[in-house]
Amino acid sequence: MAFAGKVSLVTGGARGIGKAVSKRCHDLGADVAIFGRNIEAAQAFAAELGASGSRAKAYGCDVTDGKRLDAAIEEVLKDFGKIDVLVNNAGITQDGLLMRMTDEAWLKVLDTNLTGVFRTMRAVSRPMLKARSGAIVNIGSVVGLIGNAGQANYCAAKAGLIGLTQSAAREFGPRGVRVNAVAPGLIETDMTSAMTEDQKKQLTGSLPLGRAGKPEDVASAVCFLAGEDSAYITGQVLVVDGGMVM
Repeated sequence: MAFAGKVSLVTGGARGIGKAVSKRCHDLGADVAIFGRNIEAAQAFAAELGASGSRAKAYGCDVTDGKRLDAAIEEVLKDFGKIDVLVNNAGITQDGLLMRMTDEAWLKVLDTNLTGVFRTMRAVSRPMLKARSGAIVNIGSVVGLIGNAGQANYCAAKAGLIGLTQSAAREFGPRGVRVNAVAPGLIETDMTSAMTEDQKKQLTGSLPLGRAGKPEDVASAVCFLAGEDSAYITGQVLVVDGGMVM
């Protein structure tokens, strides 16, 4: 129970990679605060987790709504007393070729996937820095390292996330708060379910490990970076991609 006595906050924590991260933190003994836009789904998942051990509570929150985000974080601090681990997972896609991409599609993805992370880190950093303890893990993507046609907005957001992670690591490190990122590759989630079987076979066939990853693969990496086994690691990007970028 490596996370016993700790409180983990996961944005977008009731679906996909975020759901796997929430469960992994809970299985390791943490109390878990789950942020999600779909409050009903988040509440159902929190109830499921809470029935099997540590506490879990859902909060209706969209990271693009700064006022609601700040209020929700205050609610977490009131309910749990502290935040030891923050996992910034909330994200969206709105794909399209750059030459046809609208300002709205560009700004919507940047607002959620990059500015939303900034807002959440800014709010959570205050109690963490005061406590001189904490770990933040941001969910990036391999496309933030290598780019991808048709995803200029998403790639830009994920590339920016790396700079944000490393800048925060330099600022927060002297007060004992570590900041790292995980960059998943092809992971079986709702975002990849829209791909055809031929597209999936073509992609997995090019991977050294020969398969798509599972959300649990990412969750294990996240909890490593959030736990004591990585106490001397900060400002890093851990790629979880089956060898794709290599």
